[in-house]
Order: sequence, then structure tokens, then C-alpha cells
Amino acid sequence: MAPSLVVLTDFFAVSNRALSYAAGLAVPLHAQLVLLHVRHDGLLAPETYSSLHTWQGERQTTQALQQLAAEQPVPAEVDISGELLPEAVAAAVRQHQPLLLVLGQPGASTVPPEEITATALELLRHVPYPLLVVPTVGWDVFPPRRFLLALDGQPFRLFPQPDVLRQLLAATAGTLAAVQVAGAEAASADPGAVLETIRVNSLVDELPVGKVYTVAQSNVAEGILQEASRQAADVVVVVARRHSLLGSLFHHSVTAQLLRECPVPVLLLPAED
Repeated sequence: MAPSLVVLTDFFAVSNRALSYAAGLAVPLHAQLVLLHVRHDGLLAPETYSSLHTWQGERQTTQALQQLAAEQPVPAEVDISGELLPEAVAAAVRQHQPLLLVLGQPGASTVPPEEITATALELLRHVPYPLLVVPTVGWDVFPPRRFLLALDGQPFRLFPQPDVLRQLLAATAGTLAAVQVAGAEAASADPGAVLETIRVNSLVDELPVGKVYTVAQSNVAEGILQEASRQAADVVVVVARRHSLLGSLFHHSVTAQLLRECPVPVLLLPAED
């Protein structure tokens, strides 16, 4: 059975670049697409377009999504849900067992970037599954070939999930480097600890110690962005820890800042701790 990518698709999917990005990834992955549309979500179906919630509007939306699916370079199907977003995504994961979820800026340009960040974090809380967040603009290199994995060297355990990073590297003939951001202790940072967390979680087959970079920066997100720029990374991969997602200040977390400011797609791998 071919792997699938579930793309969260809004009413204006034709202008959603995340779908184009997912389709481009699906080709080398030999994957199919699932266009998941959630009727009553504030992000994917804004109240300002409530006229589309009529019977006729829903029919037109279904037809438009089916036409969009037919235009993709790989097999694609439409999945329309009347559930709330977390429940709809959880059901799609159970049904399709995708390689990853894809979320991008909707076609409605009035949606603030903070809502995309909030949606991504909400999904990770309720549906801990690999999530690729695609910015509206900024990425030009395709397929992505330079992946940067951000780790802190502390132990973690990923949720049971597809071997997404390894498959992406193989499909795109990509390269991987890792970055560890440290403050005043940067000189004593241990690349071996980063390599050990990679090994324990079987993220990749092997990563040379020379591919682990340390950045001296008090702000972790800014350090990651700095290294991503220096390496001209095409995708930033982040292990999203639950304690930072569930904390009362989660919107100030590294994950949230990266989603707001990173100019290239961010792949979030949820960890159990």
C-alpha cells in the first residue's frame, strides 16, 4: 500500500501552497494525497465565509476539492469531515495511516500567522503525529535537499510514528545536519549527546559527529534560525516536547517561535516527554 500525506485543506485550497508542496513531496515518496477538509473549523472554514456552509455552498466546495484532487500529479482523494479539527485529524490518521500531516497558511490572507501556530500546537496536543508546517512564501528550493535537525542533547522518546525523516532523506537524496543551541556553555556542549538521542530514536541510520553544529545563542529559536540560514536549510526538523506544548506559556516556546518566524517548512516530530 502506498504511503499517504494528509493535507489540511481550506475552502480556498487552490491558493494553498502547502498543497503544492505536499504534492511535490508525494512524487519522490511515491505517495498519495488525502485532502482533508474540516467544515466547521475556524481556520479552514472561517466564519466570514459562512455563506459556503449552505447546502449549495458545501456541494460547490466538494466539487471544487474533487476537481483539485484530480489535478494533482499523484493519486489524491478528498476527505470531508463535520467534526472539530482535532477529532477530524485523529480520524484521518486512523483511517489513512499517513506518513505525515501537512498544514499551511490558508488562502484567506486575513488569517494571522499566530492562528497557524496555535492550530499546529493544538494538533500536536491532541494528535501527536509528524506535522509539516509550510509557510506561505519564502521557500524556493524543491525538492528539499538540506535538512537541519534541531536537538538539545537531552533524552527524549518520540511517539510511535512513521519513519518520516529517513524516508524523506531517501526520497529526496537529501543531506542531514544537526544543530544544538547552547548559551554560555556552548564551548562545553557535547555533540555526542545529540548523536546518542538520534541513535536511540533511530531517526537516521548514521550521522557523523562533524555534522553536529553548536550555536552560542541565549534564544534557542533564534539560534536554530541562525544556523538554518547559514546552512541554507530547506527544511528545519524539530522535536516538539510535550512539556513545552502543554505549559501555560506554550506560545512563547521554541516551537511556537520557529513556526512564526522560520522562512522554510518546519517538520515537527512530537515526543512523549
